[in-house]
Amino acid sequence: MRTARLTLRPPRLADSTPLFAFMGDPSVMALTHCHASPRAFRRYLAAHRCLGARIGFAPWTVIETATGRIIGFGGLYDDLFDPGYGLEVAYFFDRPAQGHGFGLELVTHALATAWAGHAPLVSAFAHPDNTASRHVLDRAGFTLDRYVPEMTRFLYTHPRPA
Repeated sequence: MRTARLTLRPPRLADSTPLFAFMGDPSVMALTHCHASPRAFRRYLAAHRCLGARIGFAPWTVIETATGRIIGFGGLYDDLFDPGYGLEVAYFFDRPAQGHGFGLELVTHALATAWAGHAPLVSAFAHPDNTASRHVLDRAGFTLDRYVPEMTRFLYTHPRPA
């Protein structure tokens, strides 16, 4: 799949190294979950691939089309690790890709995918200090629902348009 500037595809095992380079970096992932080891991260990718096969939605490896470089990971999923919130959108980008509008581009595409799949609602989470992520969700049309103290995150929701 392609957006204006991104190529989105299911993650491959070979993607684990470039993805873990930032998803395992505490400085990049300071306001979200930082993966502990390459092995644990490979299990995380495999779990999402299995989930995608089961429910039809799973996060993508995000490639900047112009450069062919893997710059992120994200999309739709039903969180295996914090279940109970239904279909969610999440996005993670390496530091050089942050601040260029890729998050909004990915979220907009993920919402279109959800609505094409007849999803009634999409949720998202953002840490209170992650103003950039909160801005992406606001611009994509999400509404702040509530603070979830056990996750130290705000829950955002976006119902299917009428």
